[in-house]
Amino acid sequence: MRRTDRLFDLIQVLRDGRLHKAQDLAERMEVSVRTIYRDMDSLVASGIPVEGERGVGYLLRAPVFLPPMSFTQIELEALHLGAALVRQTSDPELQQAAARVLGKVDAAMPEPEAAPDSGVSVYASPEIEAGFAHMPVIRSAIRGREVLALKYRRLDGVGSTRHVWPLQLEYWGRVWTMCAWCELREGFRVFRVDRIEATLPTGRFYEDMPGRTLRDYLAQYD
Repeated sequence: MRRTDRLFDLIQVLRDGRLHKAQDLAERMEVSVRTIYRDMDSLVASGIPVEGERGVGYLLRAPVFLPPMSFTQIELEALHLGAALVRQTSDPELQQAAARVLGKVDAAMPEPEAAPDSGVSVYASPEIEAGFAHMPVIRSAIRGREVLALKYRRLDGVGSTRHVWPLQLEYWGRVWTMCAWCELREGFRVFRVDRIEATLPTGRFYEDMPGRTLRDYLAQYD
């Protein structure tokens, strides 16, 4: 979690007006007690009315009003529908992020209301569910520019093992695909995530190279 997000979450916790021990806050935020001490110092320095001291606890002595957000009913429905889609994944990081987003939206609304009833239910297709297990590894590799070892099986049943530079995940309504630079084929390839049988980080990392970047891949379709 980014520090700015953690500071926002700390404010949300402290808004109940009760005394919170640093140890309890540290466990909730999954950081060290020392980090909580530094965060509290930052909140005080920024003008947030936090009172307390190390070894005792912290609380808010005055209400904190966050910047107002104004959403239409259809915008709220879009947010909740998007969160419902994310919660269908088996990626804990994304699931928790979706819950935090809705929590921030509801907390900042002038008159918090129950989640809007959009009249829509979300059910993942078998193809989507088959790829969920690989999504955390792929997303991490894209962020960290790490080469992945893939065990892949095409629709015709032919299997192969590849080392790829993952560049982007793409959603096509029924299936997810991953575009990547394939070291075996020395070119761009697109892999259906539900056809991936195994993903393994290699510990090797790649740098941007002319002709192998996401921009180069997308330029083929301009």
